[in-house]
This record gives sequence, C-alpha cells and structure tokens, in this order.
Amino acid sequence: VQLVESGGGLVQAGGSLRLSCAASGITFNVYNMGWYRQAPGKQRELVATITSGGTTNYADSVKGRFTISRDNAKNTVFLQTNSLRPEDTAVYYCAAGPRGGADRDEYDYWGQGTQVTVSS
Repeated sequence: VQLVESGGGLVQAGGSLRLSCAASGITFNVYNMGWYRQAPGKQRELVATITSGGTTNYADSVKGRFTISRDNAKNTVFLQTNSLRPEDTAVYYCAAGPRGGADRDEYDYWGQGTQVTVSS
C-alpha cells in the first residue's frame, strides 16, 4: 500500500495550495480518507475527512477555507486550501482506513507527508 502526497510548498498568507494524495494497493473507493497535519512541537491533528460515500468533515479551524474531495477513478484524494494563514504551516499527511473517521487511530495507512509553509 502506498499513499503519496504532493502539492505542498511555500505560499504567502492569503494564498492557496491544492494538495493531492495518490493511493495504490487498496480498493480506494471503499476506503475513508483523511488529511491530518503536524506542526513542529505539536501533535498530529485532524484537518478533514471524506467517507467512501463522499460525506465530509472538517476541523473548525479550516471550515470555510479548505475543501476535501476525492476522485475514485484516479484513486486520489485532494485538499484545496484557500486563505492560508501562518498557523496552517505544518506537514500535511494523507491517511486511509475502511472505517476512518475523526480519530487518527482509525486509519490503517499513512503517507510520508508534504510540507506546507505559509509566510506572513
């Protein structure tokens, strides 16, 4: 199983990035997918999740700014990040689990992460 994130980078506050996570080795369309992030010195935290049926959930800190979506034909989950703030700076991780929800322990597989840095 592989989850490969891409799309991170350095952006000014107020800017946007589109993160992608390509999955292989799983039956993607039956898996719930999640995006988590981890800033230096902090615990890994939930950003957004999307179920196999397309139901989404967001952390309060990103509601209205980030959008999670999936393309089952391409085995890929996306995270559109808009109106970025310096506090969004973190390594963003993709996760997959057949019963994945808000709890990171519900995910079986994790990617290596992609760095997002937002300058003020």
